[in-house]
Amino acid sequence: MDGQYNEDAYEEEYEDQGYEAKPKLGNTLTCWGNPRTMNLNHLVLTNVQNSPYFKVRLFELKTYHEVVDEIYYKVDHLEPWERGTRKTAGQTGMCGGVRGVGAGGVVSTSFCILFKLFTLKLTRKQVNGLLNHTDSPFIRGLGVMYIRYTQAPKDLWNWYEPYLEDEEEIDVKAGGGCVMTIGMMIRTVLTKLDWFSTLFPRIPVPIQKEIDEGLSEYGMTGLRRGRDEPLEDHNQYNNPDRGSRAGSLKNSPAEQRSSRDRGSKHRSPDVRRPRSRSREHRRQRSRSRDSNRRRDERSRRSGSRDRKRSSRDKDSRRRSPVRSSRHRSRSRDRHHRRSPESHRSYRSR
Repeated sequence: MDGQYNEDAYEEEYEDQGYEAKPKLGNTLTCWGNPRTMNLNHLVLTNVQNSPYFKVRLFELKTYHEVVDEIYYKVDHLEPWERGTRKTAGQTGMCGGVRGVGAGGVVSTSFCILFKLFTLKLTRKQVNGLLNHTDSPFIRGLGVMYIRYTQAPKDLWNWYEPYLEDEEEIDVKAGGGCVMTIGMMIRTVLTKLDWFSTLFPRIPVPIQKEIDEGLSEYGMTGLRRGRDEPLEDHNQYNNPDRGSRAGSLKNSPAEQRSSRDRGSKHRSPDVRRPRSRSREHRRQRSRSRDSNRRRDERSRRSGSRDRKRSSRDKDSRRRSPVRSSRHRSRSRDRHHRRSPESHRSYRSR
């Protein structure tokens, strides 16, 4: 049996040549985290499940290919809410309006389809088909978001690394105006938790450090900044007024202050108000306030002491036995003075 395939000999030869054998991954994908909610925000999930589009239209779609066709025809952005329906008046913070479902607005088609893909329990081959689809960049974008919500943080780098430098453009904002590449979108979801007023699952700190190190090897550092900042950076590149605004930001505070002084009608550029006087004036005012406050406190304390002293004197007068005996003797004298006839009658007897 010389012509029979010898698997052990092939593996030994493969190892001798210096290649690293990649582990074979199964086609079945398990959901990391909550297997019922897909780790979605509760407000978004409730609006998706109550959406007529999800309950009627998407309920009729039973296969993976039908859902992909629906993405091609219906999805035009990747925000969780449709444009102009998010009711955030009087609410602050990222979790504004999470107590009431009605405060969320109209949930987007993209997130309804994203949860529909989750209910189909996609395989590894199907998710790779989403990432490498050539018909629409929104199919690839939903593949990126599906991985971010359903896969373990330790596996995200292996999923996303081949697409870090992908140059296909996608407009992720409802109504347009935020064009980015697939690679930029992947770097955003790897380094930020925020995505248009919703949150991705958290990545543990050790794994996040490994992801940052991997990005630094590609020369992609400095992405972990403020809230929604990568998206705002892309908006600057799409804005025709970017040059004038950048020029205005380059001015130092001293230059801006001098230009304001030159443009003022009541102030000449040569004469400036000295800062030391204003500071000294503020210090004097604070000292006078402190002295007035101390004087008021002293007057209150002295008044309370006088009141206590007077009350003590009254109590001592009432309780003094000398005063009571003196009072009785005086009453006797008054009685004798007023009735002298009574004493005469007593003597005659």
